[in-house]
Amino acid sequence: EACKLNSQEVVEEDKRLKLPPNWEAKKARLEWELQVQEKKKECAARGEDYERVKLLEVSAEDAERWERKKKKKNPDLGFSDYAAAQLRQYQRLTRQIKPDLEQYEKLKEQHGEALYPTSDSLLHGTHVPSKEGVDRMVADLEKQIEKREKYSRRRPYNDDADIDYINERNAKFNQKAERFYGKYTAEIKQNLERGTAV
Repeated sequence: EACKLNSQEVVEEDKRLKLPPNWEAKKARLEWELQVQEKKKECAARGEDYERVKLLEVSAEDAERWERKKKKKNPDLGFSDYAAAQLRQYQRLTRQIKPDLEQYEKLKEQHGEALYPTSDSLLHGTHVPSKEGVDRMVADLEKQIEKREKYSRRRPYNDDADIDYINERNAKFNQKAERFYGKYTAEIKQNLERGTAV
């Protein structure tokens, strides 16, 4: 009997070793999701809001901890590169779009399967946008231009700064040179101004 139990253990251990390394975590996650679905069904049957029932089970300490975590995360990462900025603007603009479902249903009835193009479809020149759609797009573009103008501000000119340039282009060059090499050339500049340069 001991031999029989031992062989069963060997088979079970072999099964466990063949499973992926995160199997236990996946199994626990799936069980939790099933429990959530069952609770949602129960709440729907009783006519209650699941989110409200779920929050009643959460302790105040846990809720505070989650709020602190949410506050720590800064969703605005600022400017990292142009591609990321373009993606953020695209996502912001698509969130603002409110689709006209009535118009969509009319087009669906009118065109049928031709509404969903394939590689064989010839669509050039077939779509004519509505007046309301064009007006909406123009208003959106004007709003974007207005916002852009608000943010592109002119840098203030400092009257007290030394004039070491002959034109605007030379001023920009000198600013860049100062930014990169200023800490290395500060002593030489002071010596030239005092007249003690070697």
